[in-house]
Amino acid sequence: MSGGETWMYAVNCSILLTEVPLLERPRLARDLGFEAVEFWWPFASPVPADREVEAFVTAIEDAGVRLTGLNFAAGDMPAGDRGILSDPAQIAAFRDNIDVTVGIGERVGTRAFNALYGNRLEGVDPVEQDRVATDNLVAAGAAVARLGGVVLIEPVSGAPAYPLTTAADAIAVIDRVAARGVDSLRLLADLYHLDVNGDDVAAVIDTRAALIGHVQIADSPGRGAPGSGALDLDAHLARLAENGYRGVIGLEYKAARDTAFDWLTHSHST
Repeated sequence: MSGGETWMYAVNCSILLTEVPLLERPRLARDLGFEAVEFWWPFASPVPADREVEAFVTAIEDAGVRLTGLNFAAGDMPAGDRGILSDPAQIAAFRDNIDVTVGIGERVGTRAFNALYGNRLEGVDPVEQDRVATDNLVAAGAAVARLGGVVLIEPVSGAPAYPLTTAADAIAVIDRVAARGVDSLRLLADLYHLDVNGDDVAAVIDTRAALIGHVQIADSPGRGAPGSGALDLDAHLARLAENGYRGVIGLEYKAARDTAFDWLTHSHST
C-alpha cells in the first residue's frame, strides 16, 4: 500500500508505540512526523484523579499534536470488556465518565468520541441493555453536540458477546438515538472490523458515507499494518474520498514501532 496523498493519519497510541510509556507516545508520534493521535480510554477508571487527567492533557499539549479521537471508558478491555454504556449496573459510572471525556475534549479540541456499546451480559435482558444504552447515548450525544462533536458507534470483531458486528447494527443504534432527538451519533467505520465480520466494505462506504464520522484502518487478516494482509485499503480509501469523506484516518493496527510505518512513503502528508 502506498498511502493516499491527502489524508491526515492519526496514530492510535493505545495499540501502537506500546514500547514506550503511554504518556510518552504522543511526543514519539510527533517525532515520527504525525500531527494527530487518538486514544482508547487512557485511564484505569471511568473517573480518574484530576492529576491523571492533567498529566494526559499535558502530554498531548506538550507534544504539539491534535487529539482527534478519544474513547469513552470501556471497562477492562484486556479482560474482554468492550464498553460499559449498556450495563444497567454502570449507569452512574458512564454518566460521570461523559463529563470527564467531554471535559478533555473541550480542553484539547477533540471532537470525535468513540462509545463502545458493551458486551451482552448473562442474566440481563438484552432489551433492558438496549434501553440503558439508548438513554446513555442520548446523554452522551447531547453533551458532545455542545462541542460541535460526534459520538461514534463502532462494529467490533473478536468479541463474541459484543452485539454490534456490522454497519447495519451500528446504524440501528444511531437511528434509535436520533428518534429521541439527538443526531450527533455517527458510524465509526473500522475497515478491518467490517471486513472480518463479513460486511461488504465497499458497499458500506457507498451506501453509508453520509453517516461515517471516523475511519480506522488495519489490514485483514491479522490486524497488521497496511500491506501485511489482503484488504485493498488503497481502493477503500479512494472510495471514501470519492464519496466525500474528508476526515482523519486512524491507524489502529498491531505492529512493532520499528516497522509500523514502513508502508508510508515520504511524499504524502501524515
